[in-house]
Amino acid sequence: MSFRRALALAACGLAGGSVLFSAVVVGKQPGRGGDAEPRPGSAATAVTPASAAPPGLLLLPPAAASCPPAPGWIERPAGTGSYWDSNWDRREPLALINLKKKNEETGEEELASRLDHCKAKATRHIFLIRHSQYNLDGRADKDRTLTPLGREQAELTGRRLASLGLKFDQIIHSSMTRATETTEIISKHLPGVKKISTDLLREGAPIEPDPPVSHWKPEAVQYYEDGARIEAAFRNFIHRADAKQEEDSYEIFVCHANVIRYIVCRYVLGCMSIVNNMFVGFFNRALQFPPEGWLRMSLNNGSITHLVIRPNGRVALRTLGDTGFMPPDKITRT
Repeated sequence: MSFRRALALAACGLAGGSVLFSAVVVGKQPGRGGDAEPRPGSAATAVTPASAAPPGLLLLPPAAASCPPAPGWIERPAGTGSYWDSNWDRREPLALINLKKKNEETGEEELASRLDHCKAKATRHIFLIRHSQYNLDGRADKDRTLTPLGREQAELTGRRLASLGLKFDQIIHSSMTRATETTEIISKHLPGVKKISTDLLREGAPIEPDPPVSHWKPEAVQYYEDGARIEAAFRNFIHRADAKQEEDSYEIFVCHANVIRYIVCRYVLGCMSIVNNMFVGFFNRALQFPPEGWLRMSLNNGSITHLVIRPNGRVALRTLGDTGFMPPDKITRT
């Protein structure tokens, strides 16, 4: 009897349309000896010499499947494989200089000097804090205040941040009541650190999750409105240091689970671009996680997520949703 061993590898293109590539590994079949030969008109004959596969690997033509469309504000760089996008935050020195003009009017030495002038020198440490437990019964935002347990959680988070011995530069927080109250408690443990409130970090529906969930289905217009705002928060706050910044910075952002999860996914999406948009879980975006996968993560109240952005634009996720500093009976996810 003959047998075939098939492995389908699918990848959807990120630029414009979607492309599906499939590879099928064909096992040896008994016969007159050797590998089975493709018959005229079979899928194998559609492969041109330029795209010829290694022996035993057949490349199939694009399938009729397509990937869920991403919102317009999510940039999907074109390419033919995984690569590091050094200009993910649009602050790569080469991207800040008009090279054509410089090549025509200046020499290489001046160009090198201008590039050096645009290079970041410091590392940014970003601490994303999820607000503490709050009153879920409140109808309006002003009524959704922290619970007694939530205030305890904020105290524990504040102590933890203070224990790190870092010189924090600022606390930027969502203007929603639960985030503002969490910030007030945390700031008592970090005297002298300035506080800034912003609407950009308010809770919302950043992007339609994949796979979808049955218990949470916002209207399409909510994704449209909230998604653009939360993406704006990402672009405003998550980037390499300004070239004028001389020392490493440590910044705290107190906001919400949806915002933090989206930023974490988007954080690495912007840096590592891959030609794949299939959201079936084989990308792990601290390790290439798609932004649509944000709802697959869970964050405790008062948790700490630590991101690092190096001067060269390289990024690292140090911790995600850390609450190891809290006693087990103080941990919640509401």
